[in-house]
Amino acid sequence: MRCLVDYAREQGGLAPLRAVSSLARAAGHPGRLGQRQARQAPAAADRASDFRPTRVWPNSEALRPPRILCVLDAFYERDGDDFVASELTRGPWDPGAQHAGPPAALLGHAIEQLPETDEFQLGRVTFEILRSVPIAPVMVEARVARPGRRVQMVEAELSDRGGEVLMRARGWRIRTAEIEIPAEAFVAGDPPPPPEQGSEAGFFPTGEEHGYHSAMEVRFVAGGFLEPGPATVWLRMRQPLIAGEQATPLQRTLVVADVGNGVSASLDFRRFLFINVDLTVQLERMPEGEWICVDAVTLPQPNGVGTAESVLADRRGRIGRGMQTLLVGER
Repeated sequence: MRCLVDYAREQGGLAPLRAVSSLARAAGHPGRLGQRQARQAPAAADRASDFRPTRVWPNSEALRPPRILCVLDAFYERDGDDFVASELTRGPWDPGAQHAGPPAALLGHAIEQLPETDEFQLGRVTFEILRSVPIAPVMVEARVARPGRRVQMVEAELSDRGGEVLMRARGWRIRTAEIEIPAEAFVAGDPPPPPEQGSEAGFFPTGEEHGYHSAMEVRFVAGGFLEPGPATVWLRMRQPLIAGEQATPLQRTLVVADVGNGVSASLDFRRFLFINVDLTVQLERMPEGEWICVDAVTLPQPNGVGTAESVLADRRGRIGRGMQTLLVGER
């Protein structure tokens, strides 16, 4: 289903938008169809970046009406240089905000568009969550910050249409090569039980029909969303990250890696918040197949700070790990 606001885009002008907004409200549509004044990218020095897109939107709302994507066959849809978020990106904390997994994967997509991607593998990437990411159009940009023949530092930013940076990523990518590693050098445990041995478990009661919880197929082999303590869970995307494009192994990993604090919650979500302010993912190799396993534990402390640690795996075994810094507090 597509939002009626797309009809207004086709017809042009504010009158169709107001009519569509009234229809949407009458139908109980959860999206916001109000008008927003177009803004230029902030000029403040502390927000300046040599790789942020420098665009000024037309002042006429009729030329660029806001758009809310209700197509439920992808997390995002391209709209020129922008990516319009669908309801499948919705997270558990705020019905108007995205889960951090999809925008992290979108930043990974931007990094994959850099030159020489096929010759390098992302070894570590850290995502700083600077602002809550609304379910709205976003822009992504990436660059090679430190070129190198064997090691490169990459950076990427995700911003809203006004130019405000919402998430920032920085990581190292390493040139891959065939190396003969002695068998005794490998320290590998047994792979986790496969997803076929897992079971579905109820998600946090968010009150929303569509969101990250409906976009992902989930199989727990230990623990559960509503069971406190460590958990081992398999996840795979039901829909592609970007409409019409096949998700890559990196994107499949990043869209999953942010669930550690949610699946292994040790606190009652009805009383406490345990929101991550960042996400670090280390990748020893790229995953094989669609399913990604997260073996997670959450460690809150009485000073309001916590961490969530995850081992990431595919059917063969470990592929890397994830770590989140948590803000812990009472609701």
